[in-house]
Amino acid sequence: MSPQSRLVAGILLILVPAVEFGGASILSLLVGDPGYAQNDLRQDLWRAAHAGVWLVLSLIALRYVDEATLSEGMRWVVHIAFPAAAILMPLVFFLSILSPDATEPNALINMATLPASC
Repeated sequence: MSPQSRLVAGILLILVPAVEFGGASILSLLVGDPGYAQNDLRQDLWRAAHAGVWLVLSLIALRYVDEATLSEGMRWVVHIAFPAAAILMPLVFFLSILSPDATEPNALINMATLPASC
């Protein structure tokens, strides 16, 4: 594993507990406030936001990035793009439905195309 991959993997391993804490916070909202889960839009977007799974997949992808024939600059871009998408996509989903009575996501949902293009 390259030093760049080790650095990114180390950062990701520090971020995983933070993502788990976020998931536990959302779970406490769902359990503590029954009205929170009544919004169909929230249920649909929460199913799509699996940041922990995406972070693990980005850790696996680091191994393949090292084996790819890429320039150093492009290698750094790919090293950063995988975990950035894993963090930004669920964040956009979460921030686009902050209002408890939202029936459709706000304009922030359009930013989901940025991590999706990574």
